[in-house]
Amino acid sequence: MIRLAIRQYIYRHHSLVRRLLGLFIRLHNYSYKKITEYSTILNDGFNPKYQITRYHDFFSERVAPGERVLDIGCGVGFLANRLADKAGKVIGIDISARNIARAQADYQQDNLEFILGDATTYNLAGRFDKLVLSNVLEHIADRVALLQKIGRLGDTLLLRVPMITRDWTAAYKRDHGYPYKLDDTHETEFTLEQIKEETALAGWRVESYQVNWGEFWGVLKRD
Repeated sequence: MIRLAIRQYIYRHHSLVRRLLGLFIRLHNYSYKKITEYSTILNDGFNPKYQITRYHDFFSERVAPGERVLDIGCGVGFLANRLADKAGKVIGIDISARNIARAQADYQQDNLEFILGDATTYNLAGRFDKLVLSNVLEHIADRVALLQKIGRLGDTLLLRVPMITRDWTAAYKRDHGYPYKLDDTHETEFTLEQIKEETALAGWRVESYQVNWGEFWGVLKRD
């Protein structure tokens, strides 16, 4: 009886509903971050989404033996190392000295190299059969400029980015002015239309794609 009375009182006062909604949204966002943080600790420092989503299979299946691969924003080197099992040469570049130090400590293969550098400004030489951007583009402010820059290094891009359409609550948060991004360092989270528009502006064409786990996984070609 008391619960019903409280519920009816709340429903009659929309200002209170808005306040409570904001509180629950903040709790929802905080819970997501803590679930990621603590599950990673219990998984030897690796985000368990690696094993669950198996996104690395998408990239590995699209790299041919002997190919040269550039992994832009390689993080701690997990994906680059996986690709080096198959490719002829893999170079991973990342802006974080901590990430590169861990990658170099954890993964040593003769055909695998890690570079400390900012991909938006670093001048890489040579050509690559496959370019990889795996959950990196959303962190970049001038995404078109980066896509144009790497277009000089190769004609095939394997792209993975988070989508705002992953869940209706994400779009609701965005549309009503609440924090909605999975990561505070994200500049954006994409719609399919936005992906096609921004990549086209940089001279890329989406050849094929799939949507998995609320993410866009695609193969892009130079126009």
